Parts: sequence; C-alpha cells; structure tokens
Amino acid sequence: MTEKIFKTLDEQIDILKGKGLVINDEAKARNILLRENYFFISGYRHLFMEKGTKDKFLDGTTFEELYATFLFDRAIRNTFFKNILIVENNIKSITSYQLSRKYGFKEKDYLNPKNFSQDGLQFRQVRDVLNKVKRQIRVNGRKHTATFHYIEHYGYIPFWILVKVLSFGIVAEFYDILKYEDQDDISKFYKINPETLSTYLSLLSNFRNVCAHEDILYDHRTQRVIPDIRFHELLNIPKDEDGYIYGKNDLFSLVIMLKVMLSKDDFNEMFSEIKREVKTLDDIVNTVPLDTILNRIGFPSNWQTINELD
Repeated sequence: MTEKIFKTLDEQIDILKGKGLVINDEAKARNILLRENYFFISGYRHLFMEKGTKDKFLDGTTFEELYATFLFDRAIRNTFFKNILIVENNIKSITSYQLSRKYGFKEKDYLNPKNFSQDGLQFRQVRDVLNKVKRQIRVNGRKHTATFHYIEHYGYIPFWILVKVLSFGIVAEFYDILKYEDQDDISKFYKINPETLSTYLSLLSNFRNVCAHEDILYDHRTQRVIPDIRFHELLNIPKDEDGYIYGKNDLFSLVIMLKVMLSKDDFNEMFSEIKREVKTLDDIVNTVPLDTILNRIGFPSNWQTINELD
C-alpha cells in the first residue's frame, strides 16, 4: 500500500493541475486549500472525472467549479441540518407530551418497562434502549441547565425536559420500543403510519449525523429506503426493476421526509434556499450539465414540482 505523505500547498496545486484541473488564480486556490483542506475539496472531484478514470478531470474543468460544488454542499448541508433540527425538536415535544399525559412525568413512571412493547422479540431491545436513556440521565443530567435544575430542586426530570439531553438517534430507537398504540398516536400527527415514521426517524438521524460531522452530503445514500409514498407517483419518478430510482435513499428522500414532517412555511423556506443554491451552482459549473449533478444528488428533473404538491 502506497504511503500517504504531507504535501505542500504548491505540491497540492501541482497534483490538481497534473490531473487536468484548470487553475486560473493559483494564489486564490492556494489560500482556499489552506483554509478548507485539500482532502475535503478533492472529495468532490468525482463529479468532474472522465468516465472510467480516477485521475483525469473532464476537459475544461476549473478549480472554481470544484470549489463551487464544495460550497454548494456546505450550503445545502446547513439548510438541511437546521430543518432536521426542527423535526427533531418537534418529535421530542410530541413524544414527551403523549407519554407524560399517559404515564406520568417522573422517570420511574414514564420509563417503567410495562409502558413499552411487550413483544417477547423486543424484550432485549426495550431493555437496551431504556438503559441508554438512563445512562444519558446519569452522564448528562447535571451538565444541562434545565435537567440539573429539576434534579436539584425536585429530584426528578420530567420527560419534556429529559428529551433535551437525548440524541435524535436515541429518540428514534425510543419510538421503536413504544407500544403500537402510542406509536400510532404520535404518527397520526404527521398523517403517516407508525412503520413509516419509524423509518423516517432512523433515516433523519442518519442524515443529521452526516450534516453535523460535515461529511459530503449531496450524493449520500442511506442503507435503508423510505417506503413508497404518493409523492413518488405524483412526480412520475421513473422506476427500474428495484422500484423508484429517485427519492428512496438519496437526498431527495430527505426532501420527501421533510415535506411530510415540516410545517408548510418551514418547508417553503427550506425549498427556496435549496433552489437558490442549485441556481448558484448552475451559474458557475459549465463542464457538467445540471441534470447530471441533480441525478447524482437523486433529484428527478421535475424535483421543484414537489413544492406545489399537498
């Protein structure tokens, strides 16, 4: 295995030029590489590579196009992240309200194993998730102002306060161990069934982590897929032998999930931001057609129509 060694900024420039990248302003490119990291920026090179090669850019590809793709991904990552956080807060609020109303507001009440799925196949899962929640109380309960206040003054943490220290991933797992009737009460808020909401929460947690860790988002694919939904049909998304080719485990599936789970105003605002960033990218990138970029993202050609659907 070839050893990776440190490269100076000039050497990084030479590597990119050696692969056919046009660099019109080397001083500016050098400054960008220092600030943003060669590795992060070069992670977007695949979009501009000649088919079947790993080290030859398409003729005419510029550093500006490569950097614009990097900035595009950052911009939409920030947009999606803040909207996933809205959904995260919403689901935490709805879940804590439903369970507190039904089972009480002290840990010994709402975390009683009898309140969760009694399916023998889920016994271990219920135990493990409840242990994770209790561990969060022990580890983070005194680190967060709100939870610390309740521990110090009341000796317990209401569920609507506890959710502040629970990760989205744990909340998704928590939903999976609820009794079906409690899952149903929560999923009705979004007008979807419990099985679909369970999948959405798991995938939203995955996308959230990608955004939070500033990983490449635009061509991210999840292992699980979202169930077919009417938006797939209304948009006439093409199919292959495996089903719909867009909107199942790609970035458009995230758009679909947020369409379902955000308020109309929040979704409209998010959608406007995405449209603006797509246009900005299209104005700068000429080497690769916009449709090629959208396909890489998982957006169908008529992706903007989803904003007009109810």
